[in-house]
Amino acid sequence: MKRKAKAALVLALVVVVAMAFRVSWNALRDVAKAIGADATAAMLYPFVVDGLMALALVAALTLTGDARRFALRVLAGYTLASLVLNYVHGLLPELHSESIGWSRLADGDFTNWVLVLLATSLPVGSIYFGSDLVAKVLHHRPAIEPNSQESAQIDSNRSMSDRGEPVAEETAPGAEMDSQLVPVVEPIEARPLAVAADAPTPPAAARERVLKSLGFPDTPVPEASQPSRRPTGRVPQAARSSRPTRTEAELLAEARSLTESWPIEKLTGEGIRKALRTSPAKARVVREALKAERERDTTAVAVAG
Repeated sequence: MKRKAKAALVLALVVVVAMAFRVSWNALRDVAKAIGADATAAMLYPFVVDGLMALALVAALTLTGDARRFALRVLAGYTLASLVLNYVHGLLPELHSESIGWSRLADGDFTNWVLVLLATSLPVGSIYFGSDLVAKVLHHRPAIEPNSQESAQIDSNRSMSDRGEPVAEETAPGAEMDSQLVPVVEPIEARPLAVAADAPTPPAAARERVLKSLGFPDTPVPEASQPSRRPTGRVPQAARSSRPTRTEAELLAEARSLTESWPIEKLTGEGIRKALRTSPAKARVVREALKAERERDTTAVAVAG
C-alpha cells in the first residue's frame, strides 16, 4: 500500500475514534455525576475510561509476546466496562438531566452496588494499568527481523565456489609423507664404469650414490664436500592427523544427522564444509546429494497426499 493511502486510512481511523469518543463521553459524564463526581471530575471521567482504551491499543501494536497479550486484556476489559456504563445510561432516562445529583444506577440493591463499584474502580484501574503499559512500552526492545538475519546468514555461508574463488582439494593425511620417501633402487650386477675422459667430475655425494647403486663398496666422502641438505624422515606420530579419511558415503551419512533440522536455504557448500570439516569439493557433492534427497522426499509427500 502506498504512503498516501496509509496516511488516509490512519486519518479516517482517527476521525471515527474521535466521533465514537464524543458519543461515549456524554454517557460516561452523566454516570460520573450519578456516583457523586463534581462537574470537573465528571468532565474528565470519559478521558479516564476511553483514554486508557486508546493507550492500551497503542501498546498492543507496539509490544510483543506476554506484554502484548496483557495490553489486549486491558483493552478488552475497559471496552466492556465502557459498554456496560453506556448501556446503563441508555436504560435510565433520569441520568440524562443536566441537574442530575446522586442517583441509583439500578433498581436492585446488589445490581446498583456492582455498577457503582465498577464506575468508581475504573479511575483507580486506569492509574495502575496505564502506568504498567507505559513502563512496558518504554522498556520494550524490538527484536531483529528473522528474514534479514536469515538472509545475512545465508549470504555469509555461501561457498567459495559460488563466489567464483579458487578452491584447493583435500589431500590425504599421508600424501605429504609419501611424496618425501626416496624411491628404492634395486642393485644391479657390478660392472666396470666407463667414464669419458672429458666428462666433468660429479660432486662427491652424487658420485657416492651412483657407486652404491652399481654395487661398489662404500667409499668415504670427505666431510667438506658433502652438501648440506635438510633431513628427511618419517613424520612423528604426534604430528600426524588423528582423523581418518572419510568416504563420500560416510560424509553424506554424517551430514544427514547434522543438517536434519536445517531449512533447505541453509544447505550451502560453505555451511556443510564447516560442519563436516572437509574440503569445499566434497562439501559441494554432499550439498547436491542432500538437496536431491529433500526434493525427492517433498515430491513423495505431495504424491502421497
